Amino acid sequence: MKRVWLVGAALAVAGGAYWHASHPAAEPPPVAAAPASPPGVGALGRVEPASRVRKLTPPGGMAVTRVARLHVAEGDEVREGQLLAEFADVAMKDAAVAQAEATLAQERGTLARIRAAGRPSEVTAQRARIAALAAQEEIARRDATRSDDLARTSAGSLAQAERNRFLVAQLGAQRQQAEADLLTLSTARPEDVRVAEAEVMAAEAALARALADAELSRVRAPIAGTILRVFARPGDQVGSDGLLEMADLSRLDVVADIYETDLPRLREGQRAEVLVPGEARRHQATVREIGWQVRRTTQSGTDPVAATDSRTVEVRLALSAEAAALLRRRTNMQVQVAIQPDAVAAAR
Repeated sequence: MKRVWLVGAALAVAGGAYWHASHPAAEPPPVAAAPASPPGVGALGRVEPASRVRKLTPPGGMAVTRVARLHVAEGDEVREGQLLAEFADVAMKDAAVAQAEATLAQERGTLARIRAAGRPSEVTAQRARIAALAAQEEIARRDATRSDDLARTSAGSLAQAERNRFLVAQLGAQRQQAEADLLTLSTARPEDVRVAEAEVMAAEAALARALADAELSRVRAPIAGTILRVFARPGDQVGSDGLLEMADLSRLDVVADIYETDLPRLREGQRAEVLVPGEARRHQATVREIGWQVRRTTQSGTDPVAATDSRTVEVRLALSAEAAALLRRRTNMQVQVAIQPDAVAAAR
């Protein structure tokens, strides 16, 4: 009996194995892997004003580059066009300006005199002289008429009659000359006016040149901003470093050197984080401008095996107002930049 039970159990086990072998269990459907989000872009960068740092130097070709007066100090806020410094030859050039102004005033006075022709008193006196000559001529003509009448009746001398006629002709000629002189006094000659106008224009040009030359001896702020550093002080000769450096610190950028292979993942407007060495806080920034030229990297890292001959593009990231206020005194500081993935690229 026991043997029969064992045989039945073995047959049941064999039948179940055969059924499972002939009806395999359905495999679960594969789970689709979630698409990996595109990585961000990391790089080294430096803090720089959005206006760039302006290095002010004397114009080329100047014979005198010694500083005479410096009107600002490091850290001063200046407005656009404000006078910052003057060179040693400014007094001489100001004197040339004064001389040119005097010459221009003289030439303008000459032109006005030529246009006015004669003074009112001269014109009045000449008209009075013409009137007097006309009266004398009229009297002489009457005397000549009487002398001629007397000579025809043998009651007068022929010689006296001739003298009276000559006096009439002489007074008439004097009157005509006086009238011509009055016309000269009242009307300027066109050629004299043209010459005088040309001399005025030449004097104006000389004054403009003197003013421009005097301005070259002065240094003015090209933008409103802050004086960052002064290289030459009164009495110093301006060297290769220039006179001073200034920038507008109201808006700061981070200039990052991005590898050329990472450029396809960059878009203007992307958000980024800036990490300042020694600080745990991360500052917010936005990609503002992507450079137009690939060049050798300018940032040196600490990795001894890093590629120092890499090709990079300058990318400017605008710091937030809060970050700009905190980093205002840290121009050229090296920072780390982490540009977040572009939302459009992530959607793709």
